[in-house]
Amino acid sequence: MGLQVVINFKVLDESDDWIVVDKPAPLIVHPANRKPEPTLLGGIEMLLAYEMENGAGPGIVTRLDRETSGVVLVAKHAAAARELGGVFTRREARKEYLAIVLGWPEAEAWICEEPILRAGDIGPSAIWVRQTVHPSGKYCRTRFVVEARFERKEGRFALLRCFPETGRMHQIRVHLAHCGYPIVGDKLYSGSGVEYTDWMAAGWTPDLARRLFLPRHALHAAVLAVPWAGRLLEWRSELSKELRDFAAGNDVEPTPDIVIWSRHD
Repeated sequence: MGLQVVINFKVLDESDDWIVVDKPAPLIVHPANRKPEPTLLGGIEMLLAYEMENGAGPGIVTRLDRETSGVVLVAKHAAAARELGGVFTRREARKEYLAIVLGWPEAEAWICEEPILRAGDIGPSAIWVRQTVHPSGKYCRTRFVVEARFERKEGRFALLRCFPETGRMHQIRVHLAHCGYPIVGDKLYSGSGVEYTDWMAAGWTPDLARRLFLPRHALHAAVLAVPWAGRLLEWRSELSKELRDFAAGNDVEPTPDIVIWSRHD
């Protein structure tokens, strides 16, 4: 009998129209085209089984990458999905992320407005999803503020608060790598992408640990604020334990094979 894996997430808030959860890494949001695995959407559907019997149809509004942890907003039905989608299209929502990066930025705050497109659109790329900065790309704007600087035996690192003002794929990760401060553990953007292909071929290895320091990228969706029903709703998620441990100079425990999901703590 194979290992049973179920889904771990915390419900932050809930209404008749939406549910907000705190997603751990490396839980994937939607089913992928690879081997079957637990997903956040699948866990939410289990959680809302009664509502679904009565017409609910959960839809992810703020999708996060597999290795990004933090706040995720999910619409419970199509009308809420349309209304919330309009909020993000009109850029009325506010997002804040926390990222741990390699190196100490020269400035305490700065803005990156470099355009981004898929790397494969301008040349050969072994990784379909990899993005890159390029003049012919789509406009992107991200604001960065240094929250803390710290040192470990591996070198100098910084904790940044990131404010994406547009919503391009991998925007924060691409902009930070372009600025010379790649996110710790980022297999796609810490270098040429070879770390990602090495990981796909052999999994997490001691060699990758020496190059990337963390088995997941250190990006966390910390704050989401959305106007709804005449008021501004805001949800917050504390930096995940493995990232807090890294910033504190502690050894980081490997991600467990078995996780447990629940509606509450």
